[in-house]
Amino acid sequence: MPTDGRSSGDAEAESAARGGRTSAAGSALEKSMRILEAVAAPGGPHRLTDLTAAAGVPKSSTFRILASLIEQGFVRSEGESRYGVGPRLRGLSALVSGGEPASIEQTLRELQQATGQTVHLALHSGETITYIRKLEGDQPFRTASRIGMRMPLHTTAIGKSILAHLPENEVRELVAATGLPRRTPKTLTTPQALDAELAAVRAQGFALDDEENEPTIRCVGAAILGPRGRPIGGVSVTTVTFLVSREEIEAYAPHLRAAAQALAPLL
Repeated sequence: MPTDGRSSGDAEAESAARGGRTSAAGSALEKSMRILEAVAAPGGPHRLTDLTAAAGVPKSSTFRILASLIEQGFVRSEGESRYGVGPRLRGLSALVSGGEPASIEQTLRELQQATGQTVHLALHSGETITYIRKLEGDQPFRTASRIGMRMPLHTTAIGKSILAHLPENEVRELVAATGLPRRTPKTLTTPQALDAELAAVRAQGFALDDEENEPTIRCVGAAILGPRGRPIGGVSVTTVTFLVSREEIEAYAPHLRAAAQALAPLL
């Protein structure tokens, strides 16, 4: 307890200003920043073991912090335990350097203007996707989705487009881990039904969520592929069934695929 009239908060602030660690939270933040610096170092994407050594953080803590940074879009998983710079970190870099940070936003805005519908951008993280961008459509309705929300792979258009580009053994592992839980009466809940759906996605180049995740909501999605052809996320157009038919939303596919290709080098 300070004896010179200062409050404990003042003492902690002064300690922090001198570079001292006042709490586990501060220590966790410092570790996260060191890991981000290691991820952004030249020569990426970097292996988990290299990031652990460069950041001076235990492997288990590094893995846990990376998982959180991936969900928030600051880091992206490149597969094979390799990690690279994510879109939010690139955006911050562009802001600091005076560059143009709106390339992702511009692409999404063009897709929204071409379709008039709500647009989502999501990143793949393990058994889920995480929304990192959302642009509302011109319609009077609003969807329940929000930035930071995590959603299943097998029920969403973005998720199914990602699954269609993953190796079969990884899809089987994901199915075994999640069990394909039902969210609506139209959810695909068997491996056989999902396999047939993913084959159709690969053939047509886009995926459809026809009230499989949420009643009255219909989405079309396309995967965003990394430099080695591995899906890193996806983009979707979302509508409501009572305003836009299945045939009408499928007609958005060319705009969607063009947006996915344009977004790939930005992520």
